[in-house]
Amino acid sequence: MRRHVILSVFKRNFLSYFSGVLGYLFIVVFVVAGAALAFNARFFTANEPNLDQLSQWFPLLLLFIIPAITMSTWADEKKLGTDELLFTLPATDLEILLGKYLAVLAVYTVALAFSVTHLFVLKFLGDPDWGLIVTTYFGYWIAGGALLSAGMLASVLTSSATVAFVLGVVICALPVFIGYLGGFFGAREFFDGLSLREQFRDFGMGMIPLTGVLYFGCFTAFMLYLNLVCISRRHWGATQRTNMGLQFSVRSVSLVVILISACGLAGYAALGVDMTSERLFSLSRATSDIVDGLRKDHPVTIKVFASPDVPREYVETRKQLIGLLRRYDQLGGSLIEVDYYDVTPFSEEAEQATHFGIEPVTVMTERDGRRTDEDVFLGAVITSPSDEVIVPFFGKGLPIEYELTRSVQTVSNVERHTVGILRTDAQILSGSSEWQIVTELRKQYDIEEVSPSSAIDGGEFDVLIAVLPSSLTQMEMTNLVDHVRSGEPVLIFDDPLPLMFSSQFGVTNAPRLPKPSPGGGFGMMGMGGGRQPPEQKADGGKATSLMNVLDLHWDNGRAVFDFFNPHPEFGMLRPEYVFVTRASRNPNAFSTSSRITGGLQEIVAIYSGSIQHRGGEKDIKFEPLLLTGGESGLLEWEEYINESFNPFAMQSTAQLKRAPFREIDNEAHVLGAHITADTNATKLNVVYVSDIDMIADLFFQEWNRGDLPVRFDNVTFVLNAVDILAGDQSFVDLRTRRAKHRTLKRVEKQAAAFIEERNDEEKKADDEADDALKRAQESFDKRREAIENDDTLDEQAKRILLEQIAAAEKRRLEVAEANLEREKNDKIAQVKARTEREIRSIENGIRFWAVFLPAIPAICVGLLVLGLKLNAEQRNITPGRRRH
Repeated sequence: MRRHVILSVFKRNFLSYFSGVLGYLFIVVFVVAGAALAFNARFFTANEPNLDQLSQWFPLLLLFIIPAITMSTWADEKKLGTDELLFTLPATDLEILLGKYLAVLAVYTVALAFSVTHLFVLKFLGDPDWGLIVTTYFGYWIAGGALLSAGMLASVLTSSATVAFVLGVVICALPVFIGYLGGFFGAREFFDGLSLREQFRDFGMGMIPLTGVLYFGCFTAFMLYLNLVCISRRHWGATQRTNMGLQFSVRSVSLVVILISACGLAGYAALGVDMTSERLFSLSRATSDIVDGLRKDHPVTIKVFASPDVPREYVETRKQLIGLLRRYDQLGGSLIEVDYYDVTPFSEEAEQATHFGIEPVTVMTERDGRRTDEDVFLGAVITSPSDEVIVPFFGKGLPIEYELTRSVQTVSNVERHTVGILRTDAQILSGSSEWQIVTELRKQYDIEEVSPSSAIDGGEFDVLIAVLPSSLTQMEMTNLVDHVRSGEPVLIFDDPLPLMFSSQFGVTNAPRLPKPSPGGGFGMMGMGGGRQPPEQKADGGKATSLMNVLDLHWDNGRAVFDFFNPHPEFGMLRPEYVFVTRASRNPNAFSTSSRITGGLQEIVAIYSGSIQHRGGEKDIKFEPLLLTGGESGLLEWEEYINESFNPFAMQSTAQLKRAPFREIDNEAHVLGAHITADTNATKLNVVYVSDIDMIADLFFQEWNRGDLPVRFDNVTFVLNAVDILAGDQSFVDLRTRRAKHRTLKRVEKQAAAFIEERNDEEKKADDEADDALKRAQESFDKRREAIENDDTLDEQAKRILLEQIAAAEKRRLEVAEANLEREKNDKIAQVKARTEREIRSIENGIRFWAVFLPAIPAICVGLLVLGLKLNAEQRNITPGRRRH
């Protein structure tokens, strides 16, 4: 092939595309449509500076721009008759084809280059992952480049540009929608692997996969081959057309089989370049160190039981699991053996998986436009000669590398650490309904229940976990305090309002509520039909003796709130759902010096308490681990709780007030801390967290399933705390390995001003209501004093009048209070609505500029080229022929 020939064809076609206004018009429409898709309403709801929204719709956008670029490539040549002249030039068909393809590829590259204004918008709004952006744009380019060859095939089949556009849309739609066609043939997974959407997925996640590059490269080569066949038909004689057509059909089918096989082999190798900032798709150094340290006499076997056809939501999880296991197999050599089992319903593999405790998980998905439930196997059994760990299901939210590496190390060690669970009213070890935190800990530790009724022997376990110690009796609290004084590691969770103990009657087991009567309900009656009195909590539920040892102050009814909420999709949650995140105004929301929280990004605490260091003991080190942001404050028990008594359960309950008044105090409140001391007089090693709801089953379920659009680090925090206290830091870095939490900081900053204004106006409305009630009360007091000082009335008359006035005033005050409360709520609702409108206005303003800014460069260049063209035409016209 001759480069100068290809270059000549390239220049001719490339310059002709930009010789008129139509080419620039298509580019303007392309970049505007792309910006509208990239910065839609879901972009602001997701609150992340990336191009996920555009990536979702980009294959459909290509169905418009690709045929628009390629429709005139061959069709106009045929229409104008220049194709005969073109093919009589001293150039081969392949050289002409490559020149034209490079020309349309350059046009598409220019169109894509005009869309880089999206990146300026992302940088203006937040801190994007540039590695992810690079792979995403490379995916856009390589996917578009592949479809260009298909669009050229449509153009070579007709002499009409309009028909070529329509045919181009149809041909390009095949790789875009082929995954949906697989459902009709019962081979959805196979056809999904051939779809452009599926092959583009890794590029949009920050990877450049070998299989994706080969897919688009092979697709381009095949389509260009069909182009070459079509343009070389003119060389076929009339008598040879049938034979030649059959021959090239066989060649084409053979080429398709070869290319699909090559892509399949590349997919099996699972090779690729990880471009994410955190290198999320590469095996970490921690994994390599653990595998290198495996004992030769303890080989590890990993049996994977996976459904061959999983719902679309779990395709990437299955792919990542299989890919990582291949790398474990390569890295471990003879020390790690990986066996794969494709599990179909009612098969022998399904029976074997069930035997190991791997049950199918029912997943809701969409098949052919219908919502349906499917049973999915996606688990593993990791065994060694001495131990076994079962991972029943790899959900979307589970860190696969961490889970596999932890399981491999766990089974390779003969002895595990032991975690003791203190028996309290929380009952986290209650038989079949044990909390999922215990289920998760069993994968790494041995679990022992510890009774607080007698002295606690710290030699029987490595870490003690005490949940709701405020419910202990005085004797039980004394035993816990003695154990804490011994310096043994303890992880404590307590909570002023543990919402996880909720029922239709309210919240139970709150520290300020008394313990229920033994047996509950109407049972356990004592002699004479009386009920046995409930035991008393130590220090009235205040855990005073424990606080004294830890040198802490903790109010067992005071709750923390924080107006900072970085997730618009959770905007309906109360401020008592506190988001501890690095995106808040407090840069020290997580302690960066602690291994427990150093790698965390976001935790949600629910009606958490606040702890303060008294500072009375100089030998005690107080290290805050979790802190609120600058838009937080405190609520006293009476401000947000109504207490009542449930006669059926014979226990007190707490109900939330609908709209407590919240006043921001601009302080960072500590939700959790690490308290240590190591002197002859004092020994402490305690992690204290004033929230129990953060370890609720919900977060452990979400840790595995990953159904929420946001990943919280609640489980990571708990497991890190246990590991650090147990003296095992092997998995801390691996567990916290995740994408950096990036948000639209500029939008959040502007919205925060409106939220502060809303809080001020709510306070003003509350103060006005209080003042009105105060004036009504003062009016009643004046009338009462006037009657009491009236000497013309006897005592009986005064009493009667006062009773009448008091009754009337009480009714009037009740009506006035109800009206004022309604007016206050109306004002607050109006303020909230106005705030939401102002925030939407900010988003709409950003969206407006983000959508129309990309069009400006293309319009300017188009006008410049048009002006230069008109100017050149004017210069070539003699002065006498010009119109004046």
